[in-house]
Amino acid sequence: MEKHRGSITAKILIAVLMGIMIGIVIAAQTDIASRIGALRLFGEGSEDKAKIESPSESHSQEVSPSQQVVTLPDFTVLADRLSPSVVNISTTQVIKGRDIWRGFRGGPQGPGERFGPPGGEQDPFEDFFERFFGQPQGDIKRQSLGSGFIISKDGYVLTNDHVVKDAESITVVLHDESEHQAKIIGKDAKTDIALIKIDSTKNFPEVPLGNSDSLRVGDWVLAIGNPFGLKYTVTAGIVSAKGRDIGAGPYDDFIQTDASINPGNSGGPLINMKGEVIGINTAIIAGGAGIGFAIPINIADQELPQLKEKGRISRGWLGVLVQKVTPELAKSFGLDHPQGALVAEVTKGGPASGSGLKPGDVIIEFQGEKISKFNDLPRLVAGTSPGTDVEIKALREGKTKNFKIKLGELPAEEISTEAASEGTELGLQLQEITPDLARGHGLASDKGLIVTDVDPNGLAAEGGIRRGDIIVEVNQKPVDTVKELQQVVASTKKGDMMLFLIKRGEGSLFIALEKKGK
Repeated sequence: MEKHRGSITAKILIAVLMGIMIGIVIAAQTDIASRIGALRLFGEGSEDKAKIESPSESHSQEVSPSQQVVTLPDFTVLADRLSPSVVNISTTQVIKGRDIWRGFRGGPQGPGERFGPPGGEQDPFEDFFERFFGQPQGDIKRQSLGSGFIISKDGYVLTNDHVVKDAESITVVLHDESEHQAKIIGKDAKTDIALIKIDSTKNFPEVPLGNSDSLRVGDWVLAIGNPFGLKYTVTAGIVSAKGRDIGAGPYDDFIQTDASINPGNSGGPLINMKGEVIGINTAIIAGGAGIGFAIPINIADQELPQLKEKGRISRGWLGVLVQKVTPELAKSFGLDHPQGALVAEVTKGGPASGSGLKPGDVIIEFQGEKISKFNDLPRLVAGTSPGTDVEIKALREGKTKNFKIKLGELPAEEISTEAASEGTELGLQLQEITPDLARGHGLASDKGLIVTDVDPNGLAAEGGIRRGDIIVEVNQKPVDTVKELQQVVASTKKGDMMLFLIKRGEGSLFIALEKKGK
């Protein structure tokens, strides 16, 4: 009897355990099904919050950010709707003289051309062709391709300046394969933006312009263009970074994206998920995969009125040469951390001359806008109309000073640039400058010390001082003799910074060197 009862008890326990296991399996399957229901594609008008569709309930339940399921965008609607607004731009250019050899080897082809040989250096390919074939005679014509996008029904098209630069003729090919001639309305080489107009009275499909300031790193974007002549190629990716400075010019503020951009994509649109243009595809790094750059559309939008009315951009001019505040320079100026734009030179006769602003001041605010990086200043100044009275805050010897300056108009050749300034054994040979020496050699200054030789393993070389530089000041004290320089260096303690004011060519820059030895 007792054995029989034990057998019944064991069977009951087994049944209970099996019931629990079946319940766990069912619950797990339900949870998996609900999660699969949440993995759905979204298109235009999709919500940002992920939702779980319950199989047993008709309503949706919002989930916390930690529970959100990653969804993938559907680009088909955007591609269909926006491709007709993207155009292929074909130009004919005349190549003169020695530039012909550059044409035979392909020349700059769209994005990435600015990452070629630095300006002013002799091209080795030109040397090769000239050595074996001689200097070419006459001119030849070359065709190049790029992209653009229509921004108004009457046929205005935005593209890159380098796409239409020096073009004798411009042909725009639409999505329906129809061809139209176009002319340049306005262009700006400093931001690489051009506005052209299609010669036609028909209505064209336009694409809306968005707000590039609202972009976030990680946002999905779409690129449409004509890479390598492959018309209407669509690529997708995300915003990889914002505010990139790639050394293209004084107003660099690029959007970086991993959406594929190739030669021929230049001038094409970078589009957000609302179907708005938020950038103009402009540059790539040669040999880099997934590294492309676009001009923020807000820059182009700001320039459009002037490009239409005047054909060029009129910019504000402060009349100062500024450079980056490195950690070494920050330390030498007594700053807690690198910030602002260091004034290396105040242009004689420029707007800032007579204002009290002087070399060594660190500009930290312009019209109430903080200057976090040195290249913030040129962009803010350029975006302000000439003739505007502006307020500037600068640091001088640890104290804040205010300046009021009326901006002039930026001359065509005037740019504010970063001076090379890094550094970590002096290693210099110097010669004192006299007025006769300055006149005889056409030196930029008749005071100071000219660097006649630099030890490549010395401290000065590491800091960026070059042969031909003129040392005007050290630690903000004029040095006209070698003895004066030696006294300043000797009075500097080990580990402290020595701040050199250098005259280089027609410009000036600061270089900070950390004292070694005793």
